[in-house]
Amino acid sequence: MKNRLRVLRAECRWSQADLGKHVGVSRQAINAVENGKHVPSLPLAFKLAEVFDLRIDDVFDPHDDPED
Repeated sequence: MKNRLRVLRAECRWSQADLGKHVGVSRQAINAVENGKHVPSLPLAFKLAEVFDLRIDDVFDPHDDPED
């Protein structure tokens, strides 16, 4: 799933580990979501959006279909 996590993280000058600490997951989990290898659970997606004070669809592309 396409997302803006890398850009948002860079704007905050956070590492993947930093973001992981903010939302309660590992650096590896953040890496997998950023690279589209893992679709986050709904609770994690909410946490990720909340930490950047954004809506979920401002972080994740709701029109990106992983089946395409």
